Amino acid sequence: MSPTPKAIVITGNGTNCEREAAQACRLGGFHADIVHISRILSGEVTLDSYQFLNLTGGFLDGDDLGSAMVHANRLKYAVVAGDGERVLEQISRFISAGKPILGVCNGFQLMVKMGLLPGLDGGFDRTATLTFNDSGRFEDRWVTLLVDEDSPCIFTKDIQHVPLPVRHGEGKFTVRDDQILDQLKARRLLTVRYMDAATGKATMTYPDNPNGSVEGVAGVCSPSGLLFGLMPHPEAYLHRVNHPRWTREDLPEEGAGVAFFRNAYEYVIQAL
Repeated sequence: MSPTPKAIVITGNGTNCEREAAQACRLGGFHADIVHISRILSGEVTLDSYQFLNLTGGFLDGDDLGSAMVHANRLKYAVVAGDGERVLEQISRFISAGKPILGVCNGFQLMVKMGLLPGLDGGFDRTATLTFNDSGRFEDRWVTLLVDEDSPCIFTKDIQHVPLPVRHGEGKFTVRDDQILDQLKARRLLTVRYMDAATGKATMTYPDNPNGSVEGVAGVCSPSGLLFGLMPHPEAYLHRVNHPRWTREDLPEEGAGVAFFRNAYEYVIQAL
């Protein structure tokens, strides 16, 4: 590994948060490259050269067939030019090497549609989905997240609760059946939930829960804690001026979203 670990932020086909994500990686300690998916498909760039994979927000392929569904199929079945391996094989190798992956908003939808999350069996069995908000409309607002401090997620270490913005139309997390939900709860994989700021507890009440997600879930991790996806945008809160109340509250200079990326950096430095 190079002295400064490298993060890759994949762009193309409708992503629109790649610059913020790359800056978040840099503030966390990484060298960050924004790489168009076509460069991976052509064989020009390989995931093997990186230690942290970012799947960002946006509207992949216009969210045709459902949010991120087209791109999920592309990454699962597309073959890299020249060597004949599928992109999914590179992703599998990335995971097997113990490297972290973060999916935010459309990236979270992508990971769920690919079967990377929740990843209960360590394979690519799709056991959950993200679907249309109960409100029936696009939600663009700030929420507060309650973190399960006993979750294995490496990204949320030492974070108890955090304000972040959401901006999505298909953010309602739901699972295939009650058995899957029971497993997720028992293994503490429901890492972040929408919080009622008045009570400090997870909520199903709108608008604190902007989409109606089961159990108030805003994000989940894999059993290893290395794969994490969430609907709110940590890369959108990197500095105090990103917060809507920055002129009225005494906020820290550094935005609370940086901590997710710094935790990834600390893991990579220690483990890889």
